[in-house]
Amino acid sequence: MFRLRRTGSEVALRMLCSLTRAGSSPPGDVPEELRKMWQLWLRSACCRRLAGLVQARGCWCCLTVAARTRTPAHYVRPLFSGDIRRSSGLSAAAALVGSAPPAVQPYLKLMRLDKPIGTWLLYLPCTWSISLAAEPGCLPDLSMLALFGTGAILMRGAGCTINDMWDKDIDRKVARTVIRPIAAGDVSHFQALVFLGGQLSLALAVLLCLNYYSIVLGAASLGLVVTYPLMKRLTYWPQLILGLAFNWGALLGWSAVKSSCDWSICLPLYISGVMWTLIYDTIYAHQDKADDVLIGVKSTALKFQEQTKQWLIGFSTIMLTGLTVVGLNSDQTLPYYAAVVTVGAHLAHQIYSLDINNPQDCWKKFCLNRTLGLVLLSGIVLGNLWKRSNKTPKTEEMHCEL
Repeated sequence: MFRLRRTGSEVALRMLCSLTRAGSSPPGDVPEELRKMWQLWLRSACCRRLAGLVQARGCWCCLTVAARTRTPAHYVRPLFSGDIRRSSGLSAAAALVGSAPPAVQPYLKLMRLDKPIGTWLLYLPCTWSISLAAEPGCLPDLSMLALFGTGAILMRGAGCTINDMWDKDIDRKVARTVIRPIAAGDVSHFQALVFLGGQLSLALAVLLCLNYYSIVLGAASLGLVVTYPLMKRLTYWPQLILGLAFNWGALLGWSAVKSSCDWSICLPLYISGVMWTLIYDTIYAHQDKADDVLIGVKSTALKFQEQTKQWLIGFSTIMLTGLTVVGLNSDQTLPYYAAVVTVGAHLAHQIYSLDINNPQDCWKKFCLNRTLGLVLLSGIVLGNLWKRSNKTPKTEEMHCEL
């Protein structure tokens, strides 16, 4: 971000710079003041990282300067084509956040409401569990789905706030995260702490709507939520800790409906969810591996490197095995197993076509996992409804025999 002093003339400059190397120069008609700032920026560590990522990410920097005689100082922000492409599939959420009052927007972005893919990935395991717990031939409890949806939004927002509070210094060194509200200075540490307290209070109110067993079980996940951001400094397996936290809903959803956990169903479902998180978050981590090496942050992407696809195949095998066990133990029917086969095909396509050195492709594959989760959800719901149609002929036969 650059601050430009007021000048005596109005200058409108739009620069699309293909920063293929540090040291690129602005056009000749740029005011000397801006030229000096540009050169200082090029010498900065941030610019060197951006320049190194340009070829991989297809970044461009759009600088718009409007210096007016009657207006205060202006700001120039770098924009990235990768960010624009990422938001294209989430335009409704981004537009909703963009239409909010300016004072509120940093907090909505801190919750990542403009990027709801993470909320979906947190919410979907809850929906699987709630749907599996429904009575045979019945739809899942819609009020419970809505309650868990609210909880997912709040807890994902709280998790992102905690993550950004821990990682504010790291985020300032990574091109993709430098514009996050705390790293950019739009939200102070104290403001973030107060906001976090509000989110957790609302999440607690949601949790208290459940039975006592679920309240205790839900509270037990808070330790994972708080400690996850630290794991990337300590181990190459932070994605595993994220998986343990993100899929807690696979346990909580069932207990909210049944008042306890059937571990023959909940445990393999939970393990399958953890494997799923290892798959999609390892793919996600490949976007930042260049920055992670520079700043000393660890991830499964750095651990697996060129062996990533082999590891992802292993995780997929465990996930599909776990889902099969879930189906057997819950007396699932044809639609469920058809969905599991579709999930396997979806994972095979993701892994086969994945380019771990292309951040845009990694982001695309990461976002596809929402579709994967919805496919499995539809299979669970239809499979449960199928149980009623299967039981009807048997019931008639029993009546005839009597």
